[in-house]
This record gives sequence, structure tokens and C-alpha cells, in this order.
Amino acid sequence: MEVLDDVIAAARLVPLSEAVEVNPKIDRTALHDDLDVSFVPMAAVEALSGGIDVSTVRKYAGVKKGYTHFRDGDILFAKVTPCMENGKMAIARKLVNGVGFGSTEFHVLRPRAGVDARYIYYFVSSQTFRKEASGHMTGAVGLRRVPSTFLEEQLIPLPGIERQREIVAELEKQFSRLDEAVANLQRVKANLKRYKASILKDAVEGRLVPLEAELARREGRTFETGEQLLQRILEARRKEWKGRGKCKEPVAANTAGLTPMPSGWTWATIEQLTYLVTSGSRGWGDFYSDNGVLFIRAQDIKTDALNMTGLARVDVPVDAEGSRSSVNANDILVTITGANVTKSALVPMLSEPAFVSQHVALLKLTSSDTAAFVFNWLVSPANGRETLEKLAYGAGKPGLSLEQVRALPVALPPQAEQDRICEEIERRLSLVRGVESEVDANLKRAQALRQATLAKAFSERDQLC
Repeated sequence: MEVLDDVIAAARLVPLSEAVEVNPKIDRTALHDDLDVSFVPMAAVEALSGGIDVSTVRKYAGVKKGYTHFRDGDILFAKVTPCMENGKMAIARKLVNGVGFGSTEFHVLRPRAGVDARYIYYFVSSQTFRKEASGHMTGAVGLRRVPSTFLEEQLIPLPGIERQREIVAELEKQFSRLDEAVANLQRVKANLKRYKASILKDAVEGRLVPLEAELARREGRTFETGEQLLQRILEARRKEWKGRGKCKEPVAANTAGLTPMPSGWTWATIEQLTYLVTSGSRGWGDFYSDNGVLFIRAQDIKTDALNMTGLARVDVPVDAEGSRSSVNANDILVTITGANVTKSALVPMLSEPAFVSQHVALLKLTSSDTAAFVFNWLVSPANGRETLEKLAYGAGKPGLSLEQVRALPVALPPQAEQDRICEEIERRLSLVRGVESEVDANLKRAQALRQATLAKAFSERDQLC
């Protein structure tokens, strides 16, 4: 980094507006309605990497009003929270006909003569710059924006063009090494994800531990089969029925098209294994409180586990149905609407009352002993999750009905085999989580090193003030 220190030391500090034109006016003289142009929504710009997808093409007639204009070589700078804080900045390159239009939440920085676009990109995308920009945002909470005046007035060390290129070359040399390391770490994460999926698939299809039927045969003893376990659960369900009228028998699994079960296993449905499948009441969002009971939303189970950090709280409405949507240990939660649909959680022991939102299905198992296996079936990508995703994304807005959840087929092994399966799943996945934790820590270190490199590259500007 010595070359960067020497180069920056020789630079002069100027307002950013002397290096770039902020939000330049559009020159329409060469544009006509039938002209193909690139279209770049906010989602097309990656966070931190500088990646940008310019493959979407639209006619100029359809974008000439209501969108931000830019051209090849311009820097796009997300001005709105949280996109700016997340580092959504990029250099527009390879635009169709050299012209692009996109989200109005972009500021456009056009380098002036003698200024390298990459030098500007690295400066404004650095964590140091973004942190300062965040402190100057204006507007309402949740929709704050960086004003263009902030960009125009920020000081930037600006050496000559050749020296700018030296800095960029040095940064990119170091970043290429980092990018290679990050790519290797991402490959490890992808392999771990596939390994987890294979563990779950083998587990819930009877290939992870010895079958109870086989062990019983070897040991010359009898055992409770999955079918016998199901009948025991159904009998308990009838005895414990607290609804109106006579207990309605749940619908059995439609086995047409389902794979044959291992010896001693049977097919069941979620409805057969539960005494209640419900969801939270509507309108509880109006009762958020600092001191109420825990309120579990879809975002709290988006990792297939209940994240207790940042759980909302509500004051239970006086006329609420209360216990119907209350959550207890060994209940299963399934997201039924929104971007996280099918994401699930097995509820651990809770130290205080909790309820679910209307976007989360609550499954109460008749036998809590089956909860762990049923959960693993639900989240197995090749089994329960695959079926639920087909239902959720079949048509229109992603979503599941409670009837679809109740009718979901579930493989049911003998209880003793379920216990062994879940123990082995936990043993193997605990090892995976350890590796994942180390990979994530190294990814964070790589990102921190990248930001430290950028900070060092431009740090001398404070000494020159």
C-alpha cells in the first residue's frame, strides 16, 4: 500500500462536484421513442461488489418519464436507506446503445474530463464514505435519502489521471486476491448447503440410521410400527378433542404417486399428527408494545429456526381468541405468506408467553415426541419443502392455505427410529454449523479487509485539510 500513501499525499482536496457532475441533465437530441435502452431497477445493482445487471431492455418511449437517466461510464449511487448503507453502487457499463434508465432512487455521478470512474466508485462505495453519508440523510424514518448537496460538497483527494489509475490498479490487484478467497468460501458454503440437504433427505427417507424393523428382526423382538404409532396418535387425538361436537376424523394421506415407505414406516398427514393447525389473528400489528408478550412474525423464522433476537411484543387485545394462537415448546411454525413462505421453526422452550402473526401457521402436535422428525421432514428440500413450495408458488402471489398445510403428506417411522434419526441429524448438522460459522467469520474478515484497504487508500484526505 506504500504506493497509495505516496500518491494520495501528492493529491489536492476538492469538492466531489469538481470531479463529477451530480445528476447531469439528459441530452435527448439523439434519443427517439423506438430506441432500445438498458433498464436498471435497484435490484439489478449488487451490494458491495459493484455488480450490475444491464440485461433488461426497454424502449425509450416507455422510460423517458419517471426514471433516472444515465450513460456508459456513469456511477450509480443508491441514495435511499437501506440500499445506500448496504453499498448498492456500480459503474454503468455495456448499456444498450450506451444509454440506461433506472430507479429514481439512484444519484448519478458522471466523471469529468481527467477523472477515472473507477477511482470515484471506490471512493463513494467505501464504508467510510457511506457512514458519513448516512449521517447526512434527510426525510422520514424508514425512507431517508442522501441529498445531492452532500455529494457535491464532499471533499475528495484528486491526483492526476495517471496517478488515479495507479491507485485503482493497486486496489484491484489486492481485491482480486480477496475476491478469489471469497469465491472459495462461497463454494464451501454452497457445498455445505448441499450436504445439509442430503443429510435431511437420507434421514427422512430411512437411509441415515438402521431401520427399527431390521434391528427388531436381528434381535428377535417386536416393535411399534409407524402405522401403530399413527393409530395411537389418532386415538389420543380423539380422547383429547376439545372442539365443538364430535371429533372429526382427519383426512388420511393420498398415497397415489408417493414413494414406497421403508419397512415399518407409513404415510400420514399433518392433520392426522396434530390436534390444531391455525394461524395468528389479523390486526395484531396495531397492538405493538414495549412490554407485552412475544409476537412471532414470518421474519423471525426465515432461517428455519426461531430467532429470539429482536422479537416484537404486543399487548394481547381484550377480545382476542387468546390461547388459539399461543405458542409452546415443540410446536412447529410455518410461514404461509410473503417472501419467506415455507420457512419453518421448531419452537424451543420459552420463558414467557408468545403468539404468532397471521402470516405464520401454528402446528400443535398430538404427540410432542414426533415434533422433531416432522420438522425435519418439513424443511428437507427434497421432501416437505419441495411439496410446499410447489403449492405456494403454483399461481399468483406466494402463499399457503391452512388446508394445504393440513393435507401435506409426512413419512412416519416408528418412534424409536425417529429418536435415533433426529439424534444423528443433530450430530451431523452441529458439525456443519461449526464449519459454517468459521466460513462466515472469514467472509466478514474479507469484507473488513476490503474496507480497510479502501479507508487506507483515501485516508490522507483528513491530513490535508
